[in-house]
Amino acid sequence: LHKSQGSVTIHNVTSGTSSEFLSKATFVSNSTCICVLKQHKPQKISIPVPYKRSQCCLRLTYVFVFSMYFQAYVWNYNVYVKSAPESKPVQVTINGEYNVILNGIPDWVYEEEMFSSHQGFWWSPGGKHLAYIETNDTEVQIIEYTWYGDEQYPSTVLIPYPKPGTPNPVVKLFVVDTNNVTDITEVVVPAPFGSGEHYLATVTWVTDERIAVQWLKRLQQHLILQIYDLTGSTWNPVENLEVNNPTGWVGRFSPPEPVFATDKNSYYLLKSDTKGYKHIHHVVGVATPITTGNWEVIDILKVTADSVYYSSNQEGGRPGGRNVYKWTKQGTRNTNPCLTCALQGEDCLYNSAYFSHDASYYRMSCSGKLCLFFFPFSDFAIYMYKTVLENNEDFKGLISDKAMPTMLRDKIKLYGFDLWYQMYLPPGFDKSKKYPLLIDVYGGPCSQKADYIYRVGWSTYLASTEKIIVASFDGRGSGFQGDKLMHAIYKRLGTYEVEDQIRAAREFIDMGFIDKDRVAIWGWSYGGYVTSMVLGAGSGVFKCGMAVAPVSKWDYYDSIYTERYMMQPKENKAFYENSTVTERAKKFHSVQYLLVHGTADDNVHFQQAAEISEALVEEQVDFEAMWYTDKDHGLGGAAYQHLYNHMTHFLQRCFA
Repeated sequence: LHKSQGSVTIHNVTSGTSSEFLSKATFVSNSTCICVLKQHKPQKISIPVPYKRSQCCLRLTYVFVFSMYFQAYVWNYNVYVKSAPESKPVQVTINGEYNVILNGIPDWVYEEEMFSSHQGFWWSPGGKHLAYIETNDTEVQIIEYTWYGDEQYPSTVLIPYPKPGTPNPVVKLFVVDTNNVTDITEVVVPAPFGSGEHYLATVTWVTDERIAVQWLKRLQQHLILQIYDLTGSTWNPVENLEVNNPTGWVGRFSPPEPVFATDKNSYYLLKSDTKGYKHIHHVVGVATPITTGNWEVIDILKVTADSVYYSSNQEGGRPGGRNVYKWTKQGTRNTNPCLTCALQGEDCLYNSAYFSHDASYYRMSCSGKLCLFFFPFSDFAIYMYKTVLENNEDFKGLISDKAMPTMLRDKIKLYGFDLWYQMYLPPGFDKSKKYPLLIDVYGGPCSQKADYIYRVGWSTYLASTEKIIVASFDGRGSGFQGDKLMHAIYKRLGTYEVEDQIRAAREFIDMGFIDKDRVAIWGWSYGGYVTSMVLGAGSGVFKCGMAVAPVSKWDYYDSIYTERYMMQPKENKAFYENSTVTERAKKFHSVQYLLVHGTADDNVHFQQAAEISEALVEEQVDFEAMWYTDKDHGLGGAAYQHLYNHMTHFLQRCFA
């Protein structure tokens, strides 16, 4: 929270009263972290003098996690614990070393692709044990890039970054007894995975003496969910579940965590059923589906003694929609009541919920109108909200006199699939007229661009002001419609997802209101890759395109992401070689191309854009390029606005 935005308030849903929790004056000091515990008693922690907030952002060397009584943090790549805020910290690990051994935090690739978090340690429920990872990057090769800064000489940034077919980090899991920090035990990988390369995917505490860990083979088709019980000072494996996916990778991205039942023995897991749709399975030794159908469960939201609350895209046959459902042990399969379907009708087709600890209340968020509600759970037959937290009336007032675009959402039947698209249509849209078209693409595995989220962004501006139709299309490889569609691009990135964007543009032109001579495409990251591959296909459909931070060759991207979809280069050589932008350089003579990249991109490295540039120059292709000095993959700060201004001007010239 920014201090100018006011204080933090606690709202009591039952009584309807509010009170100040933290005054805005609390946030004035830059050297203070405010940590909120379960008892709603804030603690003020003063950061040591050597600490700078930029360190946390850049290398994530200082992380707080709180149990009820204990504190843990990582400092200089070692784990420390404290029994109380005022007590002296006790050092748990001693071997931490920059870019070599990282304790309690993941390295770059684990943070980005596996954990989606800066955190690499986990408290047991009662605070008796702390599990933490040791990440060993000794064998991982280093990526280097220049940081120009404002000093007389630039500096060099070094990051261990494994690429396809190269050595990965070695990650181990340890558990320390917080009453005796010398009592540290390794949680050993299951024997079937012990002799080969693997990943530590998730860590889930069940009780203070039981922990569940998911281990994943390097190629990510085979997973073991292993439960360990503490016997003496050893974590012994007691039960496991093996998951294999013969058509592709396990999960959507990294595997979802199990959610344990109140009995602490059985658990619920989101995984593919026999038809390839992601559904909830109740695991008691074996996995039994409790939901089924040609739709997918998105998330398990809350588990109680007799119920499971989850979100799915079941309602109305709309894969881009989201609603909240309740499954009960006494219920009949697929008769689960929908808690959000009838709330706001067509204005609220993308919903989620966050539950109170005992599930007596939940906060429902509708991303159609961006409304937040609290619902009492006493009577499911009455879907009446108790409190409106935000209804965006102020925002509605701001846009009431603006000519806003309208949204068109529909599907096209191609290749045996219902493939969805969405269009921003200019105000006063007239289907008898011809409009320029911009395809906004991502196209990566399990992506979804055609959804029911309300957004106001660059696409809104282009449609309302520039009178450009902006469309997105989810082709083969996209998610939330079953593994058959998602796994269509397994081991063949750069093929179907590229072809389908070209096919979609042709389908849109055939609708009669698109000017076939003014068709463009743009995308960021994977979308920049697809944009470049589309333009390099030489289809004659597109006049121009803009690629922001694109991949050029999959050999250059990280190992966990790339091998999940493409295996290792030695196992899939032909598709690695045929999926490069650089091999299509000759075809760029017939299109206008804008290439954009940040020089400090630690994700998709500037090397990727440099390779594209070199290939185009070798072929004497005239193209435009824009780089952003010391900017990472997100191109934040002034660069962000500059980028969209620059792309707008490029598009105006293209469509002139």
